[in-house]
Amino acid sequence: MMVDSMLAEMGKNLNEAVRILEDGHRELEAGTERRGYSRTSIPGPLQGDGQDVASILHLVQTLMHEEEEEDRPSHCRMQNVGKQGHMALLGHCLAAYISVLDKDRCRKLTTRILSDTTLWLCRLFRYENGSAYFHEDDREGLVRVCRLVINARYEDYASEGYAVLSSTQPVIYQSASCRPGLGQHLCSQLGLPLSSLCTVPCNTIFGSQHQMDVALLDKLIKEDVETGKLPLLLIANAGTTGAGHTDKLSRLKELCEEHNMWLHVEGVNLATLALGQVSSIVTAATRSDSITLTLGLWLGLPAVPTVTLYRHEDPALSLAAGLTSSQPTEKLRALPLWLSLQYLGHNGIVHKIQHATALSQQLLEKLKTLASIKTSVEDGLNSPVVVFRFSQEMSNASSGGFVEGCCAGEREVLDAFNRWLGEQLVQQVPASGVDVVELEDEGTCVRFNPLMTAAVLGTQHGDVEMLVERLSELIPVLSSTLRLRQDFRQEAQRHSPSLSYVEDLSWPGLGAVRYEPQSDGTVGSKRKHEVEKINSELLKKLQELDTDLNFSTGPEFWPVNDCIFVGMATEDLDISELVDTIAALGREIEESERLFDNMTEVVRRGILEAELQLQKANEDKIMEEGLLRQLPVVSSVLNWFSPVQSSVKGRTFNLAAGSLDSTEPTYSTKAQTGRHAPPDTPSSSAKRLPGQRLFQRSRAGSDSHSETSSVGQAEETTGEEYDTATPATSLPTSPPPAEEELPGSPGVAPGNTSESSEPAHVQEEMKLASEERQPEGQEADETGR
Repeated sequence: MMVDSMLAEMGKNLNEAVRILEDGHRELEAGTERRGYSRTSIPGPLQGDGQDVASILHLVQTLMHEEEEEDRPSHCRMQNVGKQGHMALLGHCLAAYISVLDKDRCRKLTTRILSDTTLWLCRLFRYENGSAYFHEDDREGLVRVCRLVINARYEDYASEGYAVLSSTQPVIYQSASCRPGLGQHLCSQLGLPLSSLCTVPCNTIFGSQHQMDVALLDKLIKEDVETGKLPLLLIANAGTTGAGHTDKLSRLKELCEEHNMWLHVEGVNLATLALGQVSSIVTAATRSDSITLTLGLWLGLPAVPTVTLYRHEDPALSLAAGLTSSQPTEKLRALPLWLSLQYLGHNGIVHKIQHATALSQQLLEKLKTLASIKTSVEDGLNSPVVVFRFSQEMSNASSGGFVEGCCAGEREVLDAFNRWLGEQLVQQVPASGVDVVELEDEGTCVRFNPLMTAAVLGTQHGDVEMLVERLSELIPVLSSTLRLRQDFRQEAQRHSPSLSYVEDLSWPGLGAVRYEPQSDGTVGSKRKHEVEKINSELLKKLQELDTDLNFSTGPEFWPVNDCIFVGMATEDLDISELVDTIAALGREIEESERLFDNMTEVVRRGILEAELQLQKANEDKIMEEGLLRQLPVVSSVLNWFSPVQSSVKGRTFNLAAGSLDSTEPTYSTKAQTGRHAPPDTPSSSAKRLPGQRLFQRSRAGSDSHSETSSVGQAEETTGEEYDTATPATSLPTSPPPAEEELPGSPGVAPGNTSESSEPAHVQEEMKLASEERQPEGQEADETGR
């Protein structure tokens, strides 16, 4: 088979380019390549000499990854391009090559590509006698369809334009579960006022809460007709963006035929039309006037266009609406998809969609076995979207929707917990493709939509197993934290007014507290600054503790920085010890801050007082010695015949007490060894077992074993030697009572008066003093020690 040399060279260059880019991405993930900002990262003038392909690709690779932060790990995986993706990329190269052919050859080739792709898609998704429009923006197809309907319903629109719309205003109906901003985009592109958009609420009593209320829609249409408006188009869902629910398409189609309206259907469940067995509610989409297919996400194909299939008999109106074009370059949009579909084949396309639905079924079955997990699935056999939510009141998962009787506050707390759960699952299992979604009725939920992510991320059954495993590990943490929130609040209120509990229902954790220092009369900004400073220091100390708890300043956009937020907790957390520690550390910081704040004033007053006392002492000295001793020559003679000892005493300043004392007591004794050593500060925290973290309660068995061991050890130490944590010392069997108070050596422990540790005269004084107080018969024992 002969192949054009230019096409072969094009394929070779494409493969080489993809290989270079993929190798650079793998090096970046492995951390073997460090990038910084260089001249290539800064825009500059075009170089005079040309560059080779390798240099240009290296520049592209640098620009692709230059904004990735090294200190923040990325949890998103690059799309698995694969060979079918290479075919899609090759299609863009071929489109540029085909566009330079002569007009006749290019027209024949583009017509064949467009016809084949349209035929394959219509047969694959059971949409008979349809035409296809290929577009980049997934909303552009609906915009062109709306123009088609306007041209069809307003005969003079082509000649008079928007003037014909003023007499009879068109109305576009959409479900409340449609994509956000879709209706506004249509009105903006079509030049229609927002009053032409009618949002139909979903069911509130009967049926799914995500399905359009058909009875209410019928009522709204009749009201618009009575007011002189023209019902133009209805946008329905076959798989809502949030929960994957499908509207009652059969009933909606009948309603559209009754009022001569256009029915457009979009949604992820349309992908299941390619399967052998399809739900009847989804099959009804094949009767609609137009549908939108996002094949790139479903099949994992990069840079392929979105397709809108529609039915209309007038090609002139389709051309006026922009759905068809005579330009070959417009038809070449289908080329990447044409190549990819041929490479995958019918079986390959069906296999990818079946794999995605199988992943959903696998996760759904696993979730039913997990406690405190609720699922919201309309049709577990056909819907590829699984939405689940943590709920403490739920014992087992069910597929009938959420039924919670919680108040608004509890709902907000559960939303915060589910938001944290979704973020943790995204970080720990990025290949699963889960994300967090906000639903109007259910609240914050975690969504698993493999049809939109599995082909892109390469999700496999093992990733679903890992997702369920991580979820099983996080559920006990959520349950215990939810139960301990009230205990944490009560303990914080028990320490009032030093601690104040800060109510924040959107925080996923135990809660938030603020340490309130004692009021010293300061108000306003000074008081606020003092509170922020103390709580900031307290947060630093808490973060340095050896504990599994997470302490932070709270949410990113929290208005103030004077609170301490405590994160998720496990079941064995000792709440009382935690709050006691926070209060104790806060008091310690407050005392230190007050000491430093008052240090300057205390020192200044002490210096002034010392100067006054020394000045007074000098004056007393002059009066005592007389005036003659103050004269230069006479004083020397008098001091030589009759020396006088100075009576001026020094001064010591106690910073802790803020008092000024004389130095006379310091030098009144011969040695300072007789002073009592300050007692050791007792530890306020209980002794922890090996491997036990701070604030963690020990088990009952461990506690009883510890107490039994302590009692047994106390009994065994009677009459024998034992080792302690301090350096080993030999204790007497029966210490004499006379040694309890030694006048010459207070504070010296028995058995520790070694001759090498004290001066000779001090030991002699201690020995004489002890011999005077000891009764007879104990001198030998004292000497032996």
